[in-house]
Amino acid sequence: MEFHNEEIELTDELFEKIGTVGLDAEEISKPTLTYWQDVWRRFKKNKLAFTGLLILMFVVICVGIGPRITGYDYTYIDTSIKNQGPNLQHWFGTDDLGRDIFTRVCIGGRVSILIGLVCTFVMFTIGSVIGGIAGLKGGIVDDLLMRFVELIGNLPYLVIVIILSVVLGRSMFSLVFAMSLISWVGTARMVRGQILQIKEQDFVEAASALGADTKRIILKHLLPNTLGIIMVTVTMSVPGFIFGEAFLSYIGLGIQPPGTSWGALASAGQQKLMFYPYQLFFPCLFIILTILAFHLIGDGLTDALDPKLRK
Repeated sequence: MEFHNEEIELTDELFEKIGTVGLDAEEISKPTLTYWQDVWRRFKKNKLAFTGLLILMFVVICVGIGPRITGYDYTYIDTSIKNQGPNLQHWFGTDDLGRDIFTRVCIGGRVSILIGLVCTFVMFTIGSVIGGIAGLKGGIVDDLLMRFVELIGNLPYLVIVIILSVVLGRSMFSLVFAMSLISWVGTARMVRGQILQIKEQDFVEAASALGADTKRIILKHLLPNTLGIIMVTVTMSVPGFIFGEAFLSYIGLGIQPPGTSWGALASAGQQKLMFYPYQLFFPCLFIILTILAFHLIGDGLTDALDPKLRK
C-alpha cells in the first residue's frame, strides 16, 4: 500500500458557502460612537434640552458682543436722555442717569455669569476632592472629613455672607468667596456616596494592587465614573449661583456702583417700577432666560448621561 504525502493548497474554490448568500451579518450596521459622541447624539434628540442650549447661546452672544454693537459705554452719563423708553437708539431704553440699559444688561450679565461659573468651579473642585478622599479612605479619615462637612454645612449662609461683606468689603471677590464657602458641602456628600459604591469594584482594586496612589485612583478611575451625576449637578448649580448673586445684589450686599450686575440692575429698576417698568423687566428677563436654559440643559444631560436609556 502506497501513501502519497502531497500537500494540498486550500483555496476558496474548494469550499462552498451555504446559507449565507445575500446576508450582511459582517457589515457594520451603524458607525461606532465614542461615549461623548453618543451623549451628544441623545442630547440633540431632546428638543427641550436643545432649546435650552440655543437660549443659553443667545444670552452668551448678547452679553459678549452686545456693547460692541451699540457702541455705548455702560458708565457714560447723559441726563438729557434719562428715562427714555425702548427705541431704535437705545433698545432697552435708558435709566435715570441716561445710561443705555441694553449695554448695562450685557455688562451685568458678564459679571453674573462669571460669578456663577467661578462659584460652581470652586464648589466642584473642593467638593470632589473632599468627597473623593472621604469615600476612598473610609474609616477615621471619612469620619473626620464628614464631621467637618457637617460643621461647615450648618453655618448660616446669609449671616456668613453679611459678615464677609463687612470684613472684606462689597466686591466681587468677597461675594464669590462668601457664596463658595458653604456651597461645596452637598457636592462632597454626593461624590462620597458615589465613591463608596464604585471603590469596591474590580478595576479600582486592581489599580490599588498595582501600586496606584490615591490621587491617581481618584482622578483616573473614580471621578470619571461619577462624572455624569457631577455634570448634572454642576449644570444645575450655575443658575443657583446666578440667582444667589442677583438676590444679594438686590438687597445691597452684592456688586456696588459703578459696577453692575443683573441683580443690581433689578434692584435699581424696582424703585421705578410704577413709572418705568422696562428698567426692571429687561434684567429680570435675562435672569429668567439664563436660569431656564441651564435647567433645561441639566434635564437633558440627566437623560443623555444615563446608560440605561441608551438605545
